[in-house]
Amino acid sequence: MKHSGLITLLTDFGLEDPYVGMMKGVILTVNPDARIIDISHHVKAGSITRAAGIIRETYPYFPEGTVHISVVDPGVGGKRRAIILITRSHLFVGPDNGIFWPIMNLHQNIKIIHITETKYFLPDVSNTFHGRDIFAPVAAHLSKGVDPFEMGPVISDPVKLQLPAPHQEGETLHGQVVRIDHFGNLITNIHRKEIEEFTGGKTPIIRLEDLLIEGMRGIYAECGKGEFLSLFGSSGYLEIAVNQGRTSDLLGLDEAEIIGLEVEVSLGL
Repeated sequence: MKHSGLITLLTDFGLEDPYVGMMKGVILTVNPDARIIDISHHVKAGSITRAAGIIRETYPYFPEGTVHISVVDPGVGGKRRAIILITRSHLFVGPDNGIFWPIMNLHQNIKIIHITETKYFLPDVSNTFHGRDIFAPVAAHLSKGVDPFEMGPVISDPVKLQLPAPHQEGETLHGQVVRIDHFGNLITNIHRKEIEEFTGGKTPIIRLEDLLIEGMRGIYAECGKGEFLSLFGSSGYLEIAVNQGRTSDLLGLDEAEIIGLEVEVSLGL
C-alpha cells in the first residue's frame, strides 16, 4: 500500500471546544507534511452506530493509503482496546467498539492490530482523550510510512456492532431511519439494490408512520415545493425528503423520535 499523506478525522467532539484543533496539532507535530481532511465533528455524542455508518459511506472516496481516524468513544479510559484496521488500500485508527465493524464486513483478508507500542503515543496519555494522545500520533506515524505491525499484535476478536438490517416479511420490506442529514432528509438503511430486487420493476409504496409516498423520484425537483418524495441518495440508500423543505421538521418530531422509526416498502400495481 502506498502512502497518500492524507488523514481524515471523524469525531463527536463538535467545534466549539479545542479538541479537534489539539488532534490536528499533534498530527502535524509528528508529520508536518500531513494533509488533514475533516469528515465531520458533529456526530451525535456517543453514537457509535452513526459514526460507523458515516465512515463506511465516506472512506471509498479517498485515495489509496489514506489513514482514517474515527473517534466516537464512550468507553475511553476503560478496557476497550485501541486498534488499527488494515484493508488492501486504507488504514483505520480508533477504538475497538464496533465503529469499524461495517468496514470489516466488506473486506476479506483484513488485519487488525491492537495498538500497544507506547513509543507511538504522546508521552503523557490522558484517561479521557485518547483521540489526542493515542489515535492522532499513531495515525500521523502511519501516514509517514511506519509499519502498523510494529505497533502491536494482530488480534482476531474485534468488537462487533449490532446494526439494524432490512428484512422482508410477507409482501413488505421493512427498514428504518438511521440518520437525518443537514438538510432534514431522512436516510434509511434500505439500499437501492434491495428495493429493486424486492419490487421487480413494480412501483414501490413507501410508508413512514401515517405518511405514504408512491414511487421513486430521481431528483428533488420532480415534485412541487413542500411535497414529500422518496428517492435514492448519493450513496444509494432510500431517502424520504421534502422538496425545498425539511422532512424532520414537517413530521413534527425531534431527532430522537425519528431515528429508528420503521419504514415499510410494499408493492403498488
